[in-house]
Amino acid sequence: MYLVAEVALNVPLYRNFDYLIEPHIQSDIAVGCRVAVQFGRQQLIGIVIKLKSDSEFMSKLRPISSLIDSHPIIDGHLISLVEFASHYYQNPLGESYQVALPNLLNKGEDLDKSAVPIIKLVDQNTKVTGKKQRQLIEHLIDSGSTPVTELSALGFSSSTVKSLLEKSIIEKTIEYNRDWQSKPLAKGDKPKLNREQAVALAAINQQSGYTCYLLEGVTGSGKTEVYLQALEKPLQQGQQALVLVPEIGLTPQTVNRFRRRFPNVPIMLWHSAMTDHERLSTWRAAQNQSAAIVIGTRSSVFLPFAQLAMIIVDEEHDLSFKQQDSLRYHARDLACFRAAKLAIPLILGSATPSLESVQNAKNQKYQLLTLTERAQTQTDNQYVLLDMRGQHQQSGLAQATLEYIKKELKRRKQVMVFLNRRGFSPSLICHECGWLSQCQRCSANATYHKHIRNLICHHCGSQEYVPTQCPCCGSTQIIPAGQGTEQVAEFLSEAFPDTPITRVDRDSTRKKGSLEAALNEINKGEPRILIGTQMLAKGHHFSEVSLVVIMDVDSGLYSYDFRATEHLAQLITQVSGRAGRSGEAGTVLLQTHFPEHPLLQDLINNGYQDFAHYALTEREEMQLPPFNCLAIIRCESHNPNDINNFLYDLIPEQLPSGIQLLGPVPAALERVAGKYRYQLHVQGNERKELHRYLNQLVSYISQSKLATKVRWSIDIDPVSMA
Repeated sequence: MYLVAEVALNVPLYRNFDYLIEPHIQSDIAVGCRVAVQFGRQQLIGIVIKLKSDSEFMSKLRPISSLIDSHPIIDGHLISLVEFASHYYQNPLGESYQVALPNLLNKGEDLDKSAVPIIKLVDQNTKVTGKKQRQLIEHLIDSGSTPVTELSALGFSSSTVKSLLEKSIIEKTIEYNRDWQSKPLAKGDKPKLNREQAVALAAINQQSGYTCYLLEGVTGSGKTEVYLQALEKPLQQGQQALVLVPEIGLTPQTVNRFRRRFPNVPIMLWHSAMTDHERLSTWRAAQNQSAAIVIGTRSSVFLPFAQLAMIIVDEEHDLSFKQQDSLRYHARDLACFRAAKLAIPLILGSATPSLESVQNAKNQKYQLLTLTERAQTQTDNQYVLLDMRGQHQQSGLAQATLEYIKKELKRRKQVMVFLNRRGFSPSLICHECGWLSQCQRCSANATYHKHIRNLICHHCGSQEYVPTQCPCCGSTQIIPAGQGTEQVAEFLSEAFPDTPITRVDRDSTRKKGSLEAALNEINKGEPRILIGTQMLAKGHHFSEVSLVVIMDVDSGLYSYDFRATEHLAQLITQVSGRAGRSGEAGTVLLQTHFPEHPLLQDLINNGYQDFAHYALTEREEMQLPPFNCLAIIRCESHNPNDINNFLYDLIPEQLPSGIQLLGPVPAALERVAGKYRYQLHVQGNERKELHRYLNQLVSYISQSKLATKVRWSIDIDPVSMA
């Protein structure tokens, strides 16, 4: 008989806690159930991870306050996934469960608390007068059906939905059921695959069990079509699939395409913009098989699928798959672990795969599948390196660039201007004394936002009004320094007054539905200038974009981060891929002061594959990842002396064989929100050696009094050195 439950609690301690099982719950309690327990003076919700007949603290144990679940809410597979993530990424187990479970379950809410209604179209031929009503009908024609809360996120009000319900143009049903598994799979129109796509699909379909496929396809080569046709096999067998995408902005267009292809299977979303009730609804739908496909961002890798048969990671190179706080996991790598444990196929897709994935393909850990032909055009885009030295500039744009834009607009085409910097300008400067608008709490400049006349720090979020006089010399000659998307949009609207401008960045898409509305305007195909940050560049299909202008290319050429060139090459290739999707080759114009730079020359003349080969050779010579293993111990405090005392205390007199330490060194941004930030880099020749050393380090830190004065964390396989 089990008398003791080992419980994982959401506390920053690297241990679990024993509690007594009272007789009245002994027959119901099981591993994977939630319990309420007393921890100090507070009541916490925890997960039972082990049942025992005894404990070394038996005489001191408190009883479990209450049993929340009469049966486990997570199975053994999900438990092993969370435990692996906790161990690998050196994070307390209780905190790891907090990340893996929906917020409502962490608060102790009932498992079936949330049931999100689904809106379906009944009559698409009825004429309506309201603009929003017509847009909603058009959306449902495209998507087939949509959860009520998803419509709200897209900007459709409850009054619009209610009006169409009263007219019986749409209907509301409660949650999906499992009937889809017993029905034949309906398939929408699908294009014929080209030779390379057919070879890739055949390779995926002919093998059973776990294989990781790296689908490396140039932008516009039809990777999504391969995904869709690969999904037919598991769906026909009534099994489930997970599709991981890097950005929230990609989920609406992706889910609509998937719903058009598979109109009679339930497809659901998972991302951070959803409400707690929506997320719990999707979580339950995955668990009870009333969701056939879930399309989600990184945390969807923890969803409790009942019959998961395939995982797809789109844009596998994207940095968004790496969690940057708490449990610092990489969704792509956890997807690999999960697929291997379940013995199911995993497809990693990208036009610019990470160097880690390229190396894994070289080592035959991944099976490489390549798509070299663009689906819409047989001609590659033309690259133009525009030397900015000596060029007359207006808001960061050369006169030659403006001529290119004018030419494409005359052809009634669309132009994309990419600048990965929002706001009007990165800072303000005094023309008299050189004062810069710096954040008072960070080692960074405060960005000037002209529309709201505020200085905003993009690191800590602090805001202040724009001064009318220089705080140092009293001069009124305060001017913008540098360019942001807001300034470029203002200038281009003046330079091309008859052309609509669409700006897509975090500032312009704050309102619900604003991003979807902007994408809909772009996809109408009318002549237009698109201006945006990475939000605009990732994965979107704009058929009428014929010219892409990339501003400020040089910022990624010279950086403290050894991954900077890889990220720049990926960015240029991905942004360039937005052009030339209408059947004719596009033009990609790169504004740079270093047109002769080897990276730029290699990239535009030989492509990303050649760059990746060169970069891997360089990494191997320098013994940098993926040729060794890296972890960063990050530390922050209001007192830099406390940080130095803590980090220097971690450096032993004798390092184990195969382990190297670098630091402590200040972070690239030394001060954020008033706290100083330092790093200690830990390199290991072998992964086992690195983890063995880190386990000892965590054990030592847990008993260190110096650790109580600072905030510290360990980042395994970091994607950024910031």
